[in-house]
Amino acid sequence: MLPLAIPFPDFDPVAITIPGLGLPIRWYALAYIAGLIAGWQIIVALMKRDTLWPQNRAPMKPGKVEDLLTAVIIGVVLGGRLGFILFYEPAWYLAHPLDIVKVWQGGMSFHGGFLGTLLAGWWFARRHDVPKLQLADAMALVAPIGLFLGRIANFIKPELWGRPTDVPWGVIFPGELAQTCLGIAGQVDGTCARHPSQLYEAGLEGLLLGLILWGMVWFGRSLKRPGLSLGVFLMGYGAARAFVELFRQGDPQFVTLGNPYGHVIRFTDGWGLTMGQVLSLPMIAVGLYFVIRALRAPKAS
Repeated sequence: MLPLAIPFPDFDPVAITIPGLGLPIRWYALAYIAGLIAGWQIIVALMKRDTLWPQNRAPMKPGKVEDLLTAVIIGVVLGGRLGFILFYEPAWYLAHPLDIVKVWQGGMSFHGGFLGTLLAGWWFARRHDVPKLQLADAMALVAPIGLFLGRIANFIKPELWGRPTDVPWGVIFPGELAQTCLGIAGQVDGTCARHPSQLYEAGLEGLLLGLILWGMVWFGRSLKRPGLSLGVFLMGYGAARAFVELFRQGDPQFVTLGNPYGHVIRFTDGWGLTMGQVLSLPMIAVGLYFVIRALRAPKAS
């Protein structure tokens, strides 16, 4: 047995089953729903606080946020699904196009969902004549809530676990794939403990990034500088995701015996970039642009 390794808790991936229908509702679905509802209500509250915004005027009426929620739900689902297909398994879905609609089988990409949300927000802002950067700032403030809940749901499922490890907090995730270490240190007497990378991401992308963004609002009045919260979110998420990728198991479609970490860009046998890092680096660059742009602009009264 691995010393001090933590057995995976006996979680049921199904949160509730609708009586009479036998329809299971999984924690992952509840995380999406809770994140969207919480984000909706928080943005409504922000739109009621005119003093937080430039010229002491909120970018839109609170009643408009419900229409924004509808657009975001469509953007998240379509973007997340299409992003997974294009970034991770294009060959499979090209050969099996009917599987594209089988979202209940899994296969969602954060980066795709993020792009879908951006497009939905851009469309909404243009349709309703809402300042785009101010709307993006509001959406950036609530995004860590969904990230936190989503990563907790990943842990409960369990999926997206980390690389094999011998650290005392390593978790023995169930299942044949989780227990296949591909010769990497971490497997002792047939038991493989892994980094709980879902919890690392929940803490960094969700809790820590959220605290930073909201601290900037209340103590730094960041919403007075359009684009600042958006830029910090992009940089924070990109940096956190790129860092956690050092501990997260590579995507299975890229993992081989010769490439156990799933690098899509390889520098040496043990060093390279995963797909998550490749997609996060542009986010950091774009976020830095928005931060510099916001800080150079005159601060609104």
